[in-house]
Amino acid sequence: MASTGGHLAQLVRWSELLRVRRDSVFATFDSEQSRSLLDGRRVVLLDYVPPRGFRQTIAATARLMRRTRDEQFDVVLTTGAAVSLAAYALARLRRIPVVYIESVSRFDGPSATGRILERLPGVRRYSQHAAWAGRPGWRQGPSLLDDYAAVPVAVDPSARAGRSGRKVFVSLGTIRPYRFDALVDAVREQLRPEDEVTWQLGVTDRSDLPGRSSGEVGAGEFDELVGGSDVFVTHAGVGTLLRALELGVRPVVVPRRAERGEHVDDHQLQVAHELADRGLVLLREPGELSSTDLEPADVRIRRSGDRAS
Repeated sequence: MASTGGHLAQLVRWSELLRVRRDSVFATFDSEQSRSLLDGRRVVLLDYVPPRGFRQTIAATARLMRRTRDEQFDVVLTTGAAVSLAAYALARLRRIPVVYIESVSRFDGPSATGRILERLPGVRRYSQHAAWAGRPGWRQGPSLLDDYAAVPVAVDPSARAGRSGRKVFVSLGTIRPYRFDALVDAVREQLRPEDEVTWQLGVTDRSDLPGRSSGEVGAGEFDELVGGSDVFVTHAGVGTLLRALELGVRPVVVPRRAERGEHVDDHQLQVAHELADRGLVLLREPGELSSTDLEPADVRIRRSGDRAS
């Protein structure tokens, strides 16, 4: 069980690395991402639970109980966010273990959900970062970021033959209700008239943008846009970043900031700095973004082989 976005992307990746059975049940929200990532799997769809949405968590718990009353589970695995509390309730009622893997974006301590689960019995809690894995009740596990490395490559001019402008894809993620106009404005200021740009805006609805805009795109189209563009510009959502790395693309990353009302906290800044230190992303603030940053990247991302469970 996990929220959509980065939490679900990590859950799917962990389910692969840990080799969970194919008939396992995934519980999450209905979205383009979940429909694509979980195609062919058994899924329970829940109503959206916003960050710290405890009233909605109760409703999600009740629905989950009804939909899985005849299922037999060995373990409940969750990666957050608030909906993890419904996963905990299910595990306790079924008297089975619950495993919580904190998001890779949490570098200096657990999230609000992780701190709540610290107070509850029967939870096996794992951190992906050694810096705080010694916190009471937490164990250190591997990090999903260890799978990736940046490799310099020569830019092939023939790949842009016949095109006068740059092909740019901008993705803001889909978290509600947080807009991200600062990134939109920063990119717009650096575009040239001949550039071809596609915007995935989430709730940041705008009618003043060149190119093609949509609130959300499916996973298949997302992959095509990331892989087929000269440059991919995005917020620092973990799910978005992991998918770009999976596709071998080093994105230009502008983190959402709490002080601008773009997210509930600044965990995106932490994950962006960590990936930038590893050479996996090009980190910028809105006022730092330049036209040069929108040129084709001279770095590709390579993923190592899957680890055994």
